[in-house]
Amino acid sequence: MGSKKKEIALQVNISTQELWEEMLSFKGLTVVDVYQGWCSPCKPVVSLFQKMRIEVGLDLLHFALAEADCLDVLEKYRGKCEPTFLFYAIKDEALSEEDEHFSHEKDDGEDEGAVSSEKTCTLAIIKPDAVVHGKTDEIIMKIQEAGFDILTSEERTMTEAEMRLFYQRRAGEEAFEMLVHYMCSGPSHLLILTRTEGTEDVVTAWRTLMGPCDPDVARREQPDSLRAQYGTEMPFNAVHGSQDGGDARRELALLFPGFKFSEQVPEAPLAKTALRSSR
Repeated sequence: MGSKKKEIALQVNISTQELWEEMLSFKGLTVVDVYQGWCSPCKPVVSLFQKMRIEVGLDLLHFALAEADCLDVLEKYRGKCEPTFLFYAIKDEALSEEDEHFSHEKDDGEDEGAVSSEKTCTLAIIKPDAVVHGKTDEIIMKIQEAGFDILTSEERTMTEAEMRLFYQRRAGEEAFEMLVHYMCSGPSHLLILTRTEGTEDVVTAWRTLMGPCDPDVARREQPDSLRAQYGTEMPFNAVHGSQDGGDARRELALLFPGFKFSEQVPEAPLAKTALRSSR
């Protein structure tokens, strides 16, 4: 009986607009499992959510359930048969600089392999098509020549679970399954980029260097861009970049969980971490 009460406390059921607005005031990160009335919430992740929240802290990580048909704000998610998770983050402004400094020191001591930065950062991915054609070194050289600093770099094959969460905003699109399969088809090269020169922020500068999403359009409009030079056709466009500062934080947290942010691009008090479909 005690364990049942604990499960309810760890995963709040949002059934009204009032409860939804109250949920949006939670400090820290809130993960919302959006489900359909004819399809129950994603049960396999409940035990994982419980373990994560206990480890991270009850005040920093929250999990909620929300039925799409009960809330107007979730109208666009109605009728979806895929698991849908929405991420909301709000910073606790009451956290003092001294407490924040102590928190970073503690984290550094617990995770020796963690990467941290006080600069604005973004995620760059050299996709499987470019890696398999041996273009990784060329692309990295062009990235450095363009004035970017590479904080960390590693090659690995993404899992299906990672990519379904990574591209969850595109779950309703016809090409979603092909995109997930493509991104898991072989090794990708992942980089965390910063920028010390130039007037553009690192997210904008990297997206400019990548060029238009469609390689054919890139060759017409920005022939010197990476997608023009190394992409072939959609979705084989060689490289990925975060859409904006909020997406960069979400994507880096997903693929580099040990990465620690310090001074980043200012965010709105509430940021929904879902990818745009323009990539």
